Amino acid sequence: MKKLYVYASIAAFLFTTVPVSAANEDKIAAKAIRQTPPAPVFTDAERQAELLRRRQAAGALMKDNSTLVLFSAEPKIYAGDVNFMYRQENNLYYLTNIKKGGAALILTKSGGSVNEYLFLPKRNPQYETWNGRRLSNEDAIRISGVRTIVDAAELENFLTALKTKKSYTAKSGATVSFGSENLYLLVPESPIDNDAKREYRKETEFAGSFAKTLTNPATNSYVYEPTAGYKIENAQGLFGKLRLTKSPYEIRLMQHAIDITTEAQGRAMATAGQVKWEYETQAEIEYVFRRRNADYWGYPSIVGCGPNATTLHYEESQGAVGKGDLLLMDVGAEYDHYTADVTRTFPISGKFTKEQADIYQIVYDAQEAAASKLKPGARFNEAGKAADAVIEQGLAKLGLITKVGAFVPGTEREITDGKGNKQTVGFPQFRVFYMHGLGHWLGMNVHDVGDYGTPLAEGMIMTNEPGIYVREDALAYFPDSPAVKAYIEQIRPAFERYKNIGVRIEDDMLITKTGVEWMTKDLPRKMNEIEAFMARASKEVTVSAAPKRDDLRLSVVNSDANLLLNGTYYSNSVLNGATVRRGWIHAGKAAAQSGLSHLHHASDE
Repeated sequence: MKKLYVYASIAAFLFTTVPVSAANEDKIAAKAIRQTPPAPVFTDAERQAELLRRRQAAGALMKDNSTLVLFSAEPKIYAGDVNFMYRQENNLYYLTNIKKGGAALILTKSGGSVNEYLFLPKRNPQYETWNGRRLSNEDAIRISGVRTIVDAAELENFLTALKTKKSYTAKSGATVSFGSENLYLLVPESPIDNDAKREYRKETEFAGSFAKTLTNPATNSYVYEPTAGYKIENAQGLFGKLRLTKSPYEIRLMQHAIDITTEAQGRAMATAGQVKWEYETQAEIEYVFRRRNADYWGYPSIVGCGPNATTLHYEESQGAVGKGDLLLMDVGAEYDHYTADVTRTFPISGKFTKEQADIYQIVYDAQEAAASKLKPGARFNEAGKAADAVIEQGLAKLGLITKVGAFVPGTEREITDGKGNKQTVGFPQFRVFYMHGLGHWLGMNVHDVGDYGTPLAEGMIMTNEPGIYVREDALAYFPDSPAVKAYIEQIRPAFERYKNIGVRIEDDMLITKTGVEWMTKDLPRKMNEIEAFMARASKEVTVSAAPKRDDLRLSVVNSDANLLLNGTYYSNSVLNGATVRRGWIHAGKAAAQSGLSHLHHASDE
């Protein structure tokens, strides 16, 4: 016994005095799939200071004698009495961090001084029983830092006072005096600004109380001609300037959204060889989003295999996953209203074929060329031109276009530059296979706000996403002419070789003081890195299909209204708001009559 104690003591001494180095420990424990680091945590004081800075910046951009009105987003109907998940309007959230509906923010500026008022629905026990807790005034002050809270039930009376330019005194005693000349609202910028027409319906309707909407024929932009004492200022431009450059606070949130997306992409690569359908891979991606507490996706996930990878915004995820195909995944988690946007294209087999590698290398080189142009003072389109040049040269080398600088026959025409010089223009052949731009701003929207003519500056975040898409019908829609036939016959051999290959590589880029940071740097991008990653990662995750069951029975679940008699389904009338569950369950599962009846939903909430 004494000997055993001595040996144990020696062993304990060795383990406590000769530790494994941290580097070796990390190496031993390291896994191919990078787990998302913990989410950023901010104190109330840090959040309030950040939001105050944003509101002060908004106030500084407003003209004097002005009022800014921001309404919260309206619920979006899914079907009938069911809504989509609620998401707050970006600009209201940007200034308040209030996620609940029914709110409004008012900023007034007079004599250089800015005042702020937050309208918020009062707490309501009946409402909260069905829909969850509303914010108290104290909650709203703690979250937003806005000190003057007014009951949202008074909003209509407040807006009426605004129309008449009379000050408004709330029941709480707070008095709001309006800027008497300019009214800032989020309204459409032009007849083709359909997104704003859909999103800002309430604001556009409200603007109609003060102005007549005209179209400037020279610019095809809207002009809001005053009719009731206020000049309408479009707040879209104001927020486009504010949100274009991200603060360190915002960058931390965006990096977390990107880290979640990096893990999701890694898991999808690891399991792609084990699945049969695109929707299974989408499920792996969105599982990680939910597991890491992302709000949602920032846009519908794009998961396309083989020919489906050649459709830019393919969202169905219903195609088969073929072992010899490439899988393109363009996905982004949204965290605290900030979204990632990351694309990877990889071989299901784990190894690129020669043809797949030919296309992939061109796209990779184009992305590198674009990144080399990203630095403060540069222009967005400079990076785009660099990518264009690499792709055009690469396609010419493969024989997918006749030569660099070639146009599709029949599209050429001559134009003058206003100085008497003539130039031939047309539809470039390389655009048949690369039909989109290099990228876009990224932030609270996946295609975020901001002027693309603005010189790049520290804190701006953009995507870098060149691609090549050899669609099987790409040559089927040109005019029938001898020149077009000759063009098609010249590129036909290469087209048949590379047909149905689609490749896009997309990374999120942060402009720094001296250049650019790849925020997505932890996700493999080079072909050899992807192949090595898939070989390792595929051993870390196993996807198991649900076992096939033969003992299934029809279940109709509603203890008040439904019966299954002799194989026939009967139902009496169901009251408004009812939720009736039907479906197949495993035999023996005690759920056939579990009383999951929602027949008595309140009809006034």
